[in-house]
Amino acid sequence: MRIRTTTAAVVAVLAVTLVGCSSDDGGDSKAGTGRSTASEESSAAGDSGAAKNAGIPPEPTGAERDAVLAAIHDVNGNLTHDEDKAIDAARNQCSSLDGGATNPDHSAAQRFSYGGVTLTDDDGGHINIGLRRTLCPES
Repeated sequence: MRIRTTTAAVVAVLAVTLVGCSSDDGGDSKAGTGRSTASEESSAAGDSGAAKNAGIPPEPTGAERDAVLAAIHDVNGNLTHDEDKAIDAARNQCSSLDGGATNPDHSAAQRFSYGGVTLTDDDGGHINIGLRRTLCPES
């Protein structure tokens, strides 16, 4: 009985560890697969410490928000039907751009492929150019 309890505890700890350590470093995972969004992460962190350390900028407002949405819309107008989702994806993509992702164009293509829209790495590159001009300039 003690072995089963210990085994169950170890499995639970490993599961929590794996979920807690997962991140999007430009891999093949799709956005919206049960992970929290940038706004949820920044809200939990109070838009300060953790989000800032992860390279996620604060949520843009006003003219800055309009500029980010326009840059995304230029690549594919269907991506901005859900503006909040587009902004969340953009904020998360800044983390990939500033975090040294091995293939940020692919990461952007995966992150912005939602709502029936599938992007290419070239599309992702165009999104990254727009994001560098607006939400996440190079530091």
